[in-house]
Amino acid sequence: MSRFVSLLPLLALALAAETPRPGPSVDFSHGDLRVSDNRRFLVHKDGTPFFYLGDTAWELFHRLNREEAERYLENRRAKGFTVIQAVVLAELDGLRAPNPYGHTPLIENDPARPNERYFEHVDWVIDKAAEKGLYIGLLPTWGDKVSDEHPGAGPQIFTPANAEAYGRWLGERYRNRPNIIWIAGGDWTADSPSSHAIWRAMGRGLRQGDWRHLVSFHPRGERRSSEWFHNEPWLDFNMYQSGHVRYRRNYEAIAADYALYPVKPTMDSEPRYESAPSAGREGDRLIEAFDVRQAAYWGLFAGAHGTTYGAQGIWNMHAPGRPSRSGSSVYWYDLLDLPGAWDMMHVRHLMESRPMTARVPDQSLIVSENPSGPEYSIATRGAGYAFLYSSFGKPLTVALGKISGERVTAWWFDPRTGEATRIGEYANAGVQTFAPPGSPGRGNDWVLVLDDTARQYPPPGARVKP
Repeated sequence: MSRFVSLLPLLALALAAETPRPGPSVDFSHGDLRVSDNRRFLVHKDGTPFFYLGDTAWELFHRLNREEAERYLENRRAKGFTVIQAVVLAELDGLRAPNPYGHTPLIENDPARPNERYFEHVDWVIDKAAEKGLYIGLLPTWGDKVSDEHPGAGPQIFTPANAEAYGRWLGERYRNRPNIIWIAGGDWTADSPSSHAIWRAMGRGLRQGDWRHLVSFHPRGERRSSEWFHNEPWLDFNMYQSGHVRYRRNYEAIAADYALYPVKPTMDSEPRYESAPSAGREGDRLIEAFDVRQAAYWGLFAGAHGTTYGAQGIWNMHAPGRPSRSGSSVYWYDLLDLPGAWDMMHVRHLMESRPMTARVPDQSLIVSENPSGPEYSIATRGAGYAFLYSSFGKPLTVALGKISGERVTAWWFDPRTGEATRIGEYANAGVQTFAPPGSPGRGNDWVLVLDDTARQYPPPGARVKP
């Protein structure tokens, strides 16, 4: 009996760590999104910080009926996601294969002749997301409708002229919705002169039709939007796709974007998909919750303003009668509660528990040996605090004195449960080594949090208003 009772506090902590967020995920009353004054983050019109926590649901409009769409959106709202990335002209034969109500998006595949019945369903999903406080990261088209630079069902239907007109039409249609973030680019490159001209025209058209909402560009794997469009006036923030490879060093690409001028926010908009086979030379090893956590913390602490999650089988809404194309044999609704999705909720809680918009990457905090690779540790600091991510749970030797205050309070934040454990207080000077709980190894990642004691911050991950 005593053993059973002793487990109750631990069980209560575990349940509390995964309590869904009540109410809408985002409060739109703070106004439209804009780039922060320091050009590094996204904030609302009134200055309230916004944390971009995305999920890839590319086939949301194309493959889900309204009941299914609401089920998906409610699950993501409860986990604290803030942005759902979805495509109007979808990847999986999105021009010819109809949606669940029998409608295709364009009449005779003509971008100048949108099918109102198809777009009524898109409207419904966007409005339902708004009810739940979710932004839609809205991609006008998958890249196979632009060029044949990469494999895809196509057909290629865009020219610079009709791409600009289509972008303008979309912008005008959704300008008055509160929950739109435009994402030109459909997992594609703009390497050829023709595709570059089309994507550039589409971005320009979006801005002509909608001056309210932010615009970005989603590139193909291992590429960055800044390669082609950093200086475009319509591009408000950059995106990078690190892709579906365990241990890919996304912090390097984020750092490269962070160093560009003019300064623009940046993020990894498609890291490793949970439950997907890792590409490269790793055989059939699946990407696990640890891998998606590592990509998130690596990217954020390198200077990203937000991060995106994805799961194999969800992006394509695989279900009976809907081919997977991803190799997944599990249906989308059975993948909604993978552990990595819960872990993303803890990422958001941590980032929002401290002032976000003065945060900068700072590797000078780490003075212990730290070679680039799977075990890489990474650090960031903000207004009176620092976060240091120990990827494999190896001890961190830290140069103190990098944040304000005579004394610092140290915590371990568990990225698996969202729980914080106070370590103690230290003079904010010299060098101090902190050893994470457990034995070093894959899956034993931890975040060391150092606070200016005088600021009396709540425990890391505490659910406070941003």
